[in-house]
Amino acid sequence: MRTAAAAASVTRKDSATHPYAGMWVTADGYIRHELLPGGRYDEARGKRRSAYQGRYWIQGDHIEYLDDTGFTADGDFRDGVLYHAGMVLYRESAPAATGR
Repeated sequence: MRTAAAAASVTRKDSATHPYAGMWVTADGYIRHELLPGGRYDEARGKRRSAYQGRYWIQGDHIEYLDDTGFTADGDFRDGVLYHAGMVLYRESAPAATGR
């Protein structure tokens, strides 16, 4: 696991263009984990928006998190699924365009 100092040294560009950036959601929709451009994340739980926020960085298929409170966590992407802290999250699909 990286230290806070190492996490701070990651440039914004590293995460801004990463293919794993975007919204990841548990099957029941309770947890919504957004990997934002610029290396930040915002996690909602149920009706509680921004329950957790912090930085993330990705190396290969492994992701490390540093919460704004100092808590650290990690996870792995396997076959299009994010396994993080005992949770299984799936990429949220973009809503289909309507012909209206």
